[in-house]
Amino acid sequence: MALLPRKPDLLGRVERALQAGGWNVLYLTGPGEHPARYRIEKDGTYHTLKVYIWNVTHGGGNRNVAEYRIQITGINPQQFIPEITGKTLILGYWTAEDVFAGFDYSFHDGPLGGSASLQIGEQALLGANQQRFAMHEKGNGELAVAFMPDFLGSYVDNLAALHATGQVPAEVDLLARLAADPAAVPQAEIDATIASHRQFAITKTRRALRALDFRSRVLTAYSHRCAMCSVQLRLVDGAHILPVSEPASTDETANGIALCALHHRAYDRGLLTFDGHFRTHINDLQVQELTNSGLDGGIAAFGGAVRHVIHLPASVLDRPNPAFVAQANSLRGWTFR
Repeated sequence: MALLPRKPDLLGRVERALQAGGWNVLYLTGPGEHPARYRIEKDGTYHTLKVYIWNVTHGGGNRNVAEYRIQITGINPQQFIPEITGKTLILGYWTAEDVFAGFDYSFHDGPLGGSASLQIGEQALLGANQQRFAMHEKGNGELAVAFMPDFLGSYVDNLAALHATGQVPAEVDLLARLAADPAAVPQAEIDATIASHRQFAITKTRRALRALDFRSRVLTAYSHRCAMCSVQLRLVDGAHILPVSEPASTDETANGIALCALHHRAYDRGLLTFDGHFRTHINDLQVQELTNSGLDGGIAAFGGAVRHVIHLPASVLDRPNPAFVAQANSLRGWTFR
């Protein structure tokens, strides 16, 4: 039987999941200290977090075979102490399927007793593995949430609203359908079903799920490798070829390309692109303007790192659609001889 991860390893998984989602993670406690405290930031959004985490294991004994739990041990006092100016996360991690479980602090804000445990069903854990996140209703308004690591940032961002839906059956139903297929739940239904003070968070969750699905498909198609320079290193994004702001843009894999952080920004700013034959091009006019402004430092190394032809997915169906490529290049003012 494999050994379960220790606390520093569990916290490391939390940190890597946040970082992989684009969050900057600053440590407010020493590495491996439990509970851990972090300050995280992404695109101007900041959160201060206190993170409690244990392994998810089977309930044991004569318990239902589908019942899993975290066993609350090793904290003194035997009570969760909230992050007053931030968010308190009570997490479990299921090694078998690389799935997190999140529990609602508001239902566990008092003394816990000597052998406290928090339960979550196997169906939710397996559902998260299949569709990124899933819920477990406990019958008293409490909702436990299971989710894949790439959803952790969105869970943190929308923590209170996600758990609070557990008190409204219609909202739980909508959230379950949204988890199964975010594209199938229109915004009008969210507006009609979700309480007004939770609508923004659930809309953000829907948008995040669609983006994560797109990103996952694109990165998998490109083997997590930048199409322009072949770098991996967990520095690669799933970028839209035709920007999402365009009416004709879609979330299909053929409208995506894997780009490292540098080449993603360069592509969006029109410094480089690729054509319908997948050949790469650097914008000579921009290079001349940069040279004239004395801002061309590194241009030789930049150009030397770019492949002549982009790295392509193995499946022809996943490769960039020439129609999206042509329209995106036209929008950015590219012309080719």
